[in-house]
Amino acid sequence: MTNQISALLANWLKQKDDHDWVLGTIVETQGSSYRKAGAMLFINNLGQYFGLLSGGCLEADIMRQAQQVMDSGLPKVIQYDMREEDDISWKLGIGCGGMVRILLQPLNQDNQYHHLPNVLKLLTERQTLTYTINLNKPETANTILKQANQSESEPSGFLSIPLKAEPHLAVFGAGIDARPLVAMAGNLGWQITLVDHRTNNARGQYFPAATTIIRQHPDDLKDHEFLSNIDAAVVMGHNIQFDAAALSLLQKSSAGYIGMLGPKHRKQKVLNAAKLSTLSKPLSGPIGLNLGGELPESIALSILAEIHAVLEQRDARSLSGVVKAADSTPSIRHKSQVA
Repeated sequence: MTNQISALLANWLKQKDDHDWVLGTIVETQGSSYRKAGAMLFINNLGQYFGLLSGGCLEADIMRQAQQVMDSGLPKVIQYDMREEDDISWKLGIGCGGMVRILLQPLNQDNQYHHLPNVLKLLTERQTLTYTINLNKPETANTILKQANQSESEPSGFLSIPLKAEPHLAVFGAGIDARPLVAMAGNLGWQITLVDHRTNNARGQYFPAATTIIRQHPDDLKDHEFLSNIDAAVVMGHNIQFDAAALSLLQKSSAGYIGMLGPKHRKQKVLNAAKLSTLSKPLSGPIGLNLGGELPESIALSILAEIHAVLEQRDARSLSGVVKAADSTPSIRHKSQVA
């Protein structure tokens, strides 16, 4: 199980009436912290927890506090201040240097499970929503606002948490080099649709992390429903006609990122075969970040790192600055991408 909110909710929902549960939510942070406001944790009376509010250093004490909430049936706010030497955080040896405030709420039928089953339903339908907690009255049920106006300011005393479904990646081509790509995307908790009509490819035992495997040619998928709910697509069929068909198909998809494996001269051959003089969506090709390495695992990491940065609207630069501006020497890139 991953830490994607959909996975956490699905795991909780299966056993929501089997145990006593507490929902832990970070409601405020100051300074450095592992997770930010809106991060959630599910705790039960067996001493199990699902999700993370820290790097694992606070969870044991959070569970102790959660048991008090289960016993009293009342919500509780706890605070860990790594800036104060007399705070329990110092005694736990935590050195993040910031403050984290966490709301613990009983999670049961009396408070309608804080409407979390409906949250999962909406996320499964790939809807974006805002989940709101009344911090002034945390004993009341949390609420859901669909398609919230993000320009609206948050009301005082409320925490509004934007939630969206995990990324949905379509991979066209199920060769050997697609295996680490699908496996890594699975570890990220992404949905994965794998497409390949060739009988020797797209076998379930090779791609256990794939959510859906479609054994059809891209030409036969023009009206398939998955095209309207994908966030990104990778074309890596190692066949000019297959890749051209996939690229044509993706022009009318919902994908915000489309990338194609291979060097620049091959990209042009695929475009010519697809008879696409203009593209309705930008094409990343050669695909991936300049990480170096030529093994399938390195290429998969390069591809997913670029997709992750695009979906999260980040620049993919080194946070510490230890990675300097890349040399333009082709040998730095993996060989399959060199023009």
